[in-house]
Amino acid sequence: MDSKGVKLFLRLAIAVGFLSAVADRFGWWGKEVSTWGNWESFLEYTAVLNPWLPKSIIPIIGTTATVTEIVLAIGLIIGFKTELFAKLSGILLLIFALSMTFSVGIKAPLDYSVFIASAAAFALGLMKEKYYELDNLIS
Repeated sequence: MDSKGVKLFLRLAIAVGFLSAVADRFGWWGKEVSTWGNWESFLEYTAVLNPWLPKSIIPIIGTTATVTEIVLAIGLIIGFKTELFAKLSGILLLIFALSMTFSVGIKAPLDYSVFIASAAAFALGLMKEKYYELDNLIS
């Protein structure tokens, strides 16, 4: 696979990962394969990862994370501002990995490859050559 193919693969893999997590929050994966399975369980886990925040803010944090993941996923899929969206994805994933590490321990972010996903997003942000990206049409 050449660098163009790698870039496309990274864009789609990160985007689909975000969308899969969002689908799980709304129960679209079904209980057999679900991590959260519903919005309430997702918010409970959000509270676990953010124990220093007041409970009243947790729905705002969960909603913000979900909307951010959807926007970043769409941007990566269509190739809009790819370098920026990739870097923002890397930051979001790194925040998630560090929150997991400090609240539930290092094993969870390692098992779920969150640090790897973050590194992949940062690597994508360094790839300048455009390939099947909306940015090609805009520039």
